[in-house]
Amino acid sequence: MPNITLLVDFEIIEGKDEELTALIAEHARLTLAEEPGCLRFDVVKPIERDGTPIAGRLMLTEVYENEAAVAIHEKNPRMPGLGAAMKPLLVSMNVKFGMIA
Repeated sequence: MPNITLLVDFEIIEGKDEELTALIAEHARLTLAEEPGCLRFDVVKPIERDGTPIAGRLMLTEVYENEAAVAIHEKNPRMPGLGAAMKPLLVSMNVKFGMIA
């Protein structure tokens, strides 16, 4: 079975970039430590082609061993608290699933 990838794009409320980045960076660290099926979890600050940071945006790329590992991630007991902590920082969050070809 192929690896499953989650691609997450956050639009952040003005002035909340650093707070969300710190929150998500800690979530990524803990996910990698707690979930053996999580193979990779990158927190990406998007930039323009010329290197200029794009304010108000944050992206994640997460790679899981299989669908079972994604299900374990979704049921992680930290998720409700993380969602509550993120809610006042976000304009929107878009999650897409894929598989590595």
